[in-house]
Amino acid sequence: MATDHGAFVPGPRRRLAPTGQGPLDGLTFAAKDNMDVAGWVTGAGNPDWRASRPPSERSAWAVQALLAAGAALAGVTVSDELAFSLEGRNAFDGTPVNPACPNGLPGGSSSGSAVAVAAHHADIALGTDTGGSVRVPASFCGIFGFRPSHGRVPMDGVVPLAPSYDTVGWFARSADLLQRAGSVLLGGPEPDETAPIRLILAGDGFDTMDSAHQAPLLSAAGALGAQDVCCLFDRQQALWLECYRVLQGAEIWRAHGDWIRSARPRFAPDIAARFADASCITEAEVATMADIRGRIARHVHSLVPVGTVMLLPTAPGPALRRSADAAEIGAFYTRALALTSVAGHTGLPQLCLPATPAAGGCPLGLSLIGWPNSDSVLLRIAAGWEANGDWSPTQPIESAACASPPGGSRSLAGPTNS
Repeated sequence: MATDHGAFVPGPRRRLAPTGQGPLDGLTFAAKDNMDVAGWVTGAGNPDWRASRPPSERSAWAVQALLAAGAALAGVTVSDELAFSLEGRNAFDGTPVNPACPNGLPGGSSSGSAVAVAAHHADIALGTDTGGSVRVPASFCGIFGFRPSHGRVPMDGVVPLAPSYDTVGWFARSADLLQRAGSVLLGGPEPDETAPIRLILAGDGFDTMDSAHQAPLLSAAGALGAQDVCCLFDRQQALWLECYRVLQGAEIWRAHGDWIRSARPRFAPDIAARFADASCITEAEVATMADIRGRIARHVHSLVPVGTVMLLPTAPGPALRRSADAAEIGAFYTRALALTSVAGHTGLPQLCLPATPAAGGCPLGLSLIGWPNSDSVLLRIAAGWEANGDWSPTQPIESAACASPPGGSRSLAGPTNS
């Protein structure tokens, strides 16, 4: 095993000293290879992208913010190619080793950043999250991960993927450090929110897991005080997934299609297939799914009014095996992207807790989704739980079954012609 667990981009390590003092004095951080770092070529996990770019003149906004708050950059971390994956494998820069589950993948696309934190090579790490690229690696590696409200952290100096879903997120080994990083990256005044928080379970979100993985995560949710159960997907997970595939894919092709056509870059076969699929999405599909996305957002927002936080699995199970075949990976994407699309479709903040080990000892993550711009509240809740030692699973929930709403199932697809 490499001494850095393969977390950092191969070659000389890019380091930067702090540019100021603040709440992160004495800490180190890592930055994903799709973020500009002054004097470094932003590679985005692909050799042809890297070869076509000069060294960055200035660092991305998020990198500058952490440096100014007293943290030192410890290095630039491996990313899945152009951030278009949830697995954590890179055919060119290598696959980082998951220290919490060595036979499992680290999760992507912020794979190196998650591993750098989990393996104690950095205190904090920056990643990006479009369809789960901070949340899934946090779950797989057993650490804290945060996807902020969409637009809350500037994307300046970050390679885009699908801009209406893209966010800058971050990792830490403790909720306290996650919150301290958030105090720098989120900016603005802290919301005056001191009322009790109501926790609800996304019952059908837990149905994405098999029983061996579902039981310990439900136990953790019960220990935190969740009692009420809501129907999140209402048997329409496939529609949520297709909506994400279409809208994300169309944006990805708008962002990178011209470069791909002109440069004809090398991609791993699975990444190439995803770009090919994105190139075929039609404007009619986009129009249909944009309307459905709006309906999804209104539905989810109705479930999490101010003061309510939804609990759901971060991923459908523990880390994928490093030797996982195409069928296993395909099944994972079908379940995982439905879960991760919730925050993506709605722009809501999501925090991943390292809740409990699954059967076999690999980590499972439990997520909190809050109301619009409740970022600091979620970070404060997690830090408070950690300080009070409140998340040892002790009160299992017998069932997370959710009932259909009065009148039967709601169709997010709207009326159909028959």
